[in-house]
Amino acid sequence: MTLGQWGERVAQLHVQQHGFELLVANYHARYGEIDLIIQKESLLVFVEVKVRSSTRYGAACEMVSPSKQQKIIQTAMVFLQENEQYHNYDLRFDVISIQMKQHVAKIIQQDFSSLTYDLAWIEHAFML
Repeated sequence: MTLGQWGERVAQLHVQQHGFELLVANYHARYGEIDLIIQKESLLVFVEVKVRSSTRYGAACEMVSPSKQQKIIQTAMVFLQENEQYHNYDLRFDVISIQMKQHVAKIIQQDFSSLTYDLAWIEHAFML
């Protein structure tokens, strides 16, 4: 498991602990990918998960550029076209940022759960 895969799993468990149901992990469409699509009552949330092992190039929460936001929005629109049952839901775009407290290799298979990290769930991180 890579650091990114581990981070998406941590984020998935975190949202489920807050009462959200996971609909899709790693949803792909022609514009890109959405890490998590979750739902709670009539709220549909598209979540981008960012994990950083270092702050050298910026914090994890700063890594969702305007162009990445646009790709996520376009991909979300494809999801909604394919899943008409969510058309009347409120939509939200969130970012879950996981910042490791120590530098770790991103690809080496290891047990990342033994390491310390800060998790921030940024609701309404960007809008349509």
